[in-house]
Amino acid sequence: MQSGAYLTKTPPFLLVHPHLRRRSPGRCHIGAPILPPNINQGGHGRGMQLHSSRGSVLIGVDHASMFWDAGAAALTVAGAYALVSTFDALTHRNLIQQTLSRKLVHILSGLLFLASWPLFSTSTGARYFASIVPIINCLRLLVHGLQFAHDEALIKSVTRDGNPEELLRGPLYYVTVLIVCALVFWRDSPVGVISLAMMCGGDGIADIMGRRFGRVKIPYNEQKSWAGSISMFVFGFLTSIGMLSYFSGLGYFELEWMGTMERVALVSLVATVVESLPTNGMMVDDNISVPLASMLTASLCFP
Repeated sequence: MQSGAYLTKTPPFLLVHPHLRRRSPGRCHIGAPILPPNINQGGHGRGMQLHSSRGSVLIGVDHASMFWDAGAAALTVAGAYALVSTFDALTHRNLIQQTLSRKLVHILSGLLFLASWPLFSTSTGARYFASIVPIINCLRLLVHGLQFAHDEALIKSVTRDGNPEELLRGPLYYVTVLIVCALVFWRDSPVGVISLAMMCGGDGIADIMGRRFGRVKIPYNEQKSWAGSISMFVFGFLTSIGMLSYFSGLGYFELEWMGTMERVALVSLVATVVESLPTNGMMVDDNISVPLASMLTASLCFP
């Protein structure tokens, strides 16, 4: 295998579900009966009946994929709602600090969304169904951030200062990145997987560790600490490797692991450096800079 290369393939566990298999251009949809060449040459009689039957099977397969993906999206939405509601309740009862709650939601919601991707079929529309989950959250943030409605629990769980307008910055950027990674990269590419792992696992844990142990600051940025940056590198790397192992184990792509770890370490280093840079008053959010740097670097490492 060439350096930097990876192979994509249909996950073996999906092969038992005919309606979940990938559609191959120029071939019959898998799951439809394989017909002899002479069946479609006539426009009447038995050939026409079999052709009609085959078309019915194709329609049935498409509908089955849509229902499956709709169910997977509903399950993912329910899981996301349960996660946020749990931390809302913990924050409301003062069992957990608002800052810690916000970061745990930041870490877990994105990783759970990423981990849900194998629930969806291999149809071309699967990624759009998966994107429904962050799109719903995006609309929710817009509604409450623009103050068309008020949700105190939501504001407490995902904002720093309890200001509704903050929903239109970091949290909105966050769900936008989830949408982009699902639509553009999906589960066949390591790039989207690594980008989300860096944003969620790396940047999320960096903030927690930096607040707790960040007494020693980085010389070029007093807002960042060595503890936070080291945590960013280590946990970004570990989370990325863990998620790549998850998708590789399910058969979405094959990786040469020694080279992969070197490349992921490079992506983690670049993301860490970008996250540590001073912004000099510019409105640059880590939820934009970290995944963008990760996407660009990973795209070069995994062409």
